[in-house]
Amino acid sequence: MDSIQDASDCKLNGCLFFSTTKLARELGRLADEAFSKTGLSPSHAVLLYIINVNGEIQQKEVGELLHLTPSTITRLIDKLERKGYVKKQSEGKNVCLRATPEGLTQQEQIIASWNQLQNSYRNILTEEETVRFLEISGKLLQNLKDKPE
Repeated sequence: MDSIQDASDCKLNGCLFFSTTKLARELGRLADEAFSKTGLSPSHAVLLYIINVNGEIQQKEVGELLHLTPSTITRLIDKLERKGYVKKQSEGKNVCLRATPEGLTQQEQIIASWNQLQNSYRNILTEEETVRFLEISGKLLQNLKDKPE
């Protein structure tokens, strides 16, 4: 049984898909813990952060920035709107998102949570390794996104 487990681990650990999926799950767990103080999921908190920083932004633009489908970004925005953190305004075919005073009051806690998340993994990689990892991840993402199916 051990040899089967060892062989499976070897193949899975050498697979970019499985390795990055495991990493994403672990980082997701850390993010959930860090952002729990905001009362928002990490996705909602990052979305609100972006809207707050910009004051207003097109829904399509923020969806592209976060690599989210239109239906997903709509669902996230709807929750932030129900909480009174953002306002949606239709402008023809476009939807403009605006920060509300209530949403802006969340910014300090969102930043604190973001810093807590980064501190939880900051000392694992050197600064050079972090930059390189982000470069490689960005290259993969860009090339896979642009690749015809």
